[in-house]
Amino acid sequence: MSIFIIKNADVYSPQHLGIMNLLICGSKITEMSREDFQLSANIQTEVIDLQGQKLVPGFIDAHAHITGGGGEAGFATQVPTVPISDFTGAGVTTVVGLLGTDDTTRSIGNLLSRVYGLREEGMSAYCWTGGYHYPLTTLMGSAKKDIVYLEPVIGIGEFAISDHRSSQPTFDEIIRLASETHVAGLMTGKAGVIHFHLGDGERKLALLERAIKETELPARVFNATHVNRNKPLFDHACELVKLGCYIDITAFPEGFSDPGWSAAESVALAIERDLPLERITISSDGGGCMPDFDSCGELVRMDFGRAETLGETLRETLSLGVRLEQILPMLTENVANLLRLSSKGRIAVDCDADLVVLNEQNEISDVMALGQWHKRKQKMCIKGTFEQ
Repeated sequence: MSIFIIKNADVYSPQHLGIMNLLICGSKITEMSREDFQLSANIQTEVIDLQGQKLVPGFIDAHAHITGGGGEAGFATQVPTVPISDFTGAGVTTVVGLLGTDDTTRSIGNLLSRVYGLREEGMSAYCWTGGYHYPLTTLMGSAKKDIVYLEPVIGIGEFAISDHRSSQPTFDEIIRLASETHVAGLMTGKAGVIHFHLGDGERKLALLERAIKETELPARVFNATHVNRNKPLFDHACELVKLGCYIDITAFPEGFSDPGWSAAESVALAIERDLPLERITISSDGGGCMPDFDSCGELVRMDFGRAETLGETLRETLSLGVRLEQILPMLTENVANLLRLSSKGRIAVDCDADLVVLNEQNEISDVMALGQWHKRKQKMCIKGTFEQ
């Protein structure tokens, strides 16, 4: 078992705690103190002195196409499987994989196998079941069974609404799926939410608003992502989050925010509008295809999401005058709370040792996942099986 002492870290837990020392044993944070640790000389430890650098929780990316996304412009446009270093190098220590438009040639079995692969390579990984379309793509025959019997599966996603690529689901179909994931969450202690992909359709979030107002299902079951893809949609999402649900902002690559808001601009607006910040999260859409369609549904251009946009969003948001304690929970603690991952998203005793060191420019210099350094001084220490 590896034992590390991290000294003189300026800890953001994500709340600012100031200069602290941490004792890491195996995969866990076992002690935190402002005083030096007094350990027996017989215990082999590695001491890292951060000399006042910021230490923050590892990022939780709840929306990533770990098996690759895309395929909307033919089979040649399928994005390849995302290697582990694309996540850990960007500060992501926990990832939740999903299927999108292509839930036909890609399967839940394929998604699960990649989850297990990422775990074997040293990071925490989970997945959603289903994909864009109704009926859902599942492994056990239903979403409820997938969530109950398959440990990595935490809910349904990304299920598409207000998008020409969706299956145009009805209100009743959405409620039935939401009920399945909610009950499965109660049975297992998992997230039990349905993670909705939002397109540019005129209906925006109307189906979710109606579901929250007309059914007995808790608002937290309904989780909308890509809410910053256009400005009217973001305005609607700002009203929806007040009803008790979580909303997820996408850290789009540069040049793909129009006609919406960048993730950093969205965070600044959420603060300006006095929204409940504890119910806002940010994800990367890493590995996902970023197509740009015209009004007739024809593809205009294409790119793909990258986990590195999370760190870019952090720096851009800070440059807008937002405090680190305001933006950081959206990448860590808020996500952990939504997903019911009790040992993730915070720096505290008994939590997983998922840690990120920020340098003076707030760039990611070091990353620890489950007590092992994946990145040290800007260089990758651990790479995937086929990255060596």
